[in-house]
Amino acid sequence: MAPLRIALYNGKGGCGKTTLAWNLAMGLARRAPTLLVDADPQGSLGDWADWAGSEGRYSIAFCDWAGWCEGGQPDHRYRVTDCPPRLDGDGIEAILGQADVVLLPVLPSPLDLWASRRSAEFLQDLQGRRPGLRGYFVLNQVEARSALSRASQSAIAAMGLPVLPVRVARRAVYRSAAVDGVSVYHMGRHAAAACDEIERLIEEIVK
Repeated sequence: MAPLRIALYNGKGGCGKTTLAWNLAMGLARRAPTLLVDADPQGSLGDWADWAGSEGRYSIAFCDWAGWCEGGQPDHRYRVTDCPPRLDGDGIEAILGQADVVLLPVLPSPLDLWASRRSAEFLQDLQGRRPGLRGYFVLNQVEARSALSRASQSAIAAMGLPVLPVRVARRAVYRSAAVDGVSVYHMGRHAAAACDEIERLIEEIVK
């Protein structure tokens, strides 16, 4: 069976893309072997993955984009790619061209949504040439008990990209896990709510 290939993409920085990619990969690895690919030149995931691998808790493998392109990667059921924060170009198209699902994390404010518009347009243009490619906004770092403003809802509607129903909350445990070099799945009972929303997000992606 071919792996399900998931890419996290947004040309705008500061949307929590890398943190979401990491925790999604760790959640998927609880189900089946998972490969995490770091296509971001900043290489933020390398140390994170080395730490998790040394813990040996889940079946997760890691490589950078150059390593993936060289081949020889282990068998896996899921592949999660953290894309570089670029708006467009041949490099991004090559990465997204190998995805089945593209998640576009955005902060739930009108300014952040509009700043992500070019990324959404680029993804929609790619979908026009690849009809089977699924693409979604993921509302990330949502404040507890806050409702989307009317302006935010209008911005989402204007861009025409569907939004996954699961909202990823702004939680201190995501930051704590990052500081410790682990995922929220390593953080014990006080990370239960974070783990639950990552699990629900995964269910939306893999169904």
